[in-house]
Amino acid sequence: MQKTPVQFSLNGSDTAVFVDGGANLLDVLRRGVGDLTPKYGCGQGTCGSCTVLIDGEPHLSCLTLAETVEGRQVETVNGLSRGPDLAPLQKAFMEGFAAQCGYCTPGMLMAATALLRSNPAPSREEIVEAISGNICRCTGYEPIINAIESAAAAQRGRVA
Repeated sequence: MQKTPVQFSLNGSDTAVFVDGGANLLDVLRRGVGDLTPKYGCGQGTCGSCTVLIDGEPHLSCLTLAETVEGRQVETVNGLSRGPDLAPLQKAFMEGFAAQCGYCTPGMLMAATALLRSNPAPSREEIVEAISGNICRCTGYEPIINAIESAAAAQRGRVA
């Protein structure tokens, strides 16, 4: 099988890999690049655990052909924090006990990141809509929604 070169930015760093035709982005990120933060959940685009941002928009990496990210910006949870400091959204998840097993957490964080970047003051309904493509089987959604509200408030300079 012929491999195709793909160059893209991953969390702000130039990345180049050779991919098999038809390879999905999730496999390339996990196996080809070593970024294990997007999780393999269902492999069918229904659970959201593999959500990444491509040019700032949430995408299911299990359904995204790796070749389509040529020249684009891809962000995973690894790109949220800078060094040892967690991003405010990650802190809110931790402080609000918004993760139990943590399997859905990367997808939730990426969906919420996209929301908060485009809408720093989302309503509860907008938060629910933004994470609606992500399934959580452990925590339930209240702590997650509350953490996103808290991060939004902190981002605006006030405590929720």
